[in-house]
Amino acid sequence: MSEYAIIDIGGKQLRVEQGRFYDARHFSSVRTVLMSDAKISVNRVLLIRRGSSINFGHPWLDDAVVRGRILHGCLEKKLVIQRIHSKKKTRRTLGYRESVTRFVVDSIHFSGKDLDKS
Repeated sequence: MSEYAIIDIGGKQLRVEQGRFYDARHFSSVRTVLMSDAKISVNRVLLIRRGSSINFGHPWLDDAVVRGRILHGCLEKKLVIQRIHSKKKTRRTLGYRESVTRFVVDSIHFSGKDLDKS
């Protein structure tokens, strides 16, 4: 697709396209409030590309919104941490799974127009 946006969500910058789903960290802290199929809108849009035109924000675009809905909360792949002390002959295994929220992008709006329709 030639239309996409770069948004700032969960401490990371994501390149999002309409109709695709993405995983976001730190968005899951409100997972208990926002159930599945809850509507969301992201105003922190850094860049929008439509065809050959590119619009940059400083730091964000004022009149750009990415709208979508939450699919479900999920957990990432488990990160296994092993600590081995060779001289003391001890081993310790820890595991960590970060909770993320999966959402789908329904539309990208810029200057009050939907990018897919205009």
